[in-house]
Amino acid sequence: MTDQKPNGLAAYVTVTAAYWAFMLTDGALRMLVLLHFHTLGFSAVQLAYLFLLYELMGVITNLSAGWIAARFGLTTTLYAGLAIQIAALLALAQLDPDWPLATSVLFVMSVQGLSGIAKDLSKMSAKSAVKLLAPKGNGGLFRWVAILTGSKNAVKGLGFLLGAALLATAGFQTAIWAMAAVLAVILTGTMVFMPSGLPQGKKSVKFNQVWSKDRNINRLSLARMFLFGARDVWFVVGIPIYFYAVLSDGTPSGDRTAFFTIGTFMAVWIILYGFVQSLAPKILNASQKSTVEISQAATRWVAILTLIPAALAAIVALGLPNLTPVLVMGLLIFGFVFAVNSAVHSYLILAFTSDERVTMDVGFYYMSNAAGRLLGTFLSGLSYQAGGLPLCLATAAMMAGASTLAARQLTRQA
Repeated sequence: MTDQKPNGLAAYVTVTAAYWAFMLTDGALRMLVLLHFHTLGFSAVQLAYLFLLYELMGVITNLSAGWIAARFGLTTTLYAGLAIQIAALLALAQLDPDWPLATSVLFVMSVQGLSGIAKDLSKMSAKSAVKLLAPKGNGGLFRWVAILTGSKNAVKGLGFLLGAALLATAGFQTAIWAMAAVLAVILTGTMVFMPSGLPQGKKSVKFNQVWSKDRNINRLSLARMFLFGARDVWFVVGIPIYFYAVLSDGTPSGDRTAFFTIGTFMAVWIILYGFVQSLAPKILNASQKSTVEISQAATRWVAILTLIPAALAAIVALGLPNLTPVLVMGLLIFGFVFAVNSAVHSYLILAFTSDERVTMDVGFYYMSNAAGRLLGTFLSGLSYQAGGLPLCLATAAMMAGASTLAARQLTRQA
């Protein structure tokens, strides 16, 4: 590592701005791909396939990204993430609607795989930087990571809305070109304004050091995997397709209305999720609590989370009246509880690791995060195809229950 101390606030602002820009395009791209290919007649399972390589590459990238950052420096991985996302967008703009279905699926899966690499390089870089830049004491670490994570998810929510709006107004390819151009400007600005002093890496770091030997980190990573699986099993395919079936009448006007409504719901959900994440330190009164007490809170909150999709699955299966408003309210409550859980996890991984191992432990932890998203994405399409929305929600409850069991083990080791 370099001996020069970075300007903490300036570096934090620059890293956060770059991360915001990336997540805006990431959210917009996901909505563009999902809605565009659904209108082309892709089934729920085929839509899930489009995102599988994205999540799989996240697993692989996070495993190696921590080592790459430890060896070559945090700024290297941040710049690489932004550059790869630009390349992915430029590649996706070449998609030809006349290609055979199988060719289109394989091409989009490959491009999404590039985007998955880009996302997790950027995420690992931003989250690791917080550990090194946050002020020590008085809950400073929890506050800074909550602000970064919460604001990132709010921006990603705006990206969902932006993607739906661009698809409805500008079309698929124009939207892709515009996002690539904006992200290129952001990358240039980040490289110009990034303060010096962030770790530059150590050539002596070995790849086998990425595997964590800390039981807290391993248990937390397991809990994280099931937590994000519990969200994505309904979020990725199930809910958007369900709402499209309810809202669209099959006409171009009906499709546009469905696009805006689905994009708005998912945007609002993610924005509120991010807002709650940023407030998590206050909700938990974290400045007055030890790491052990916050670990115990993680168990309580995920146990509460388990009950929500289980109740919603029963409500949808029974076909109770006023189903859609009840479903929306239930998913917003899920989002509130999920956000607190996610913020606690994001704090704990940084609290458990050391400055020397931060990139590798954060990479390992987010590898588990990506594994959960991969599992949730696959099960989202599969469960919706097999049993509709009730099975999606029931599967979410089972995964949240598995996260609860992992978090209980974490409490014993804290």
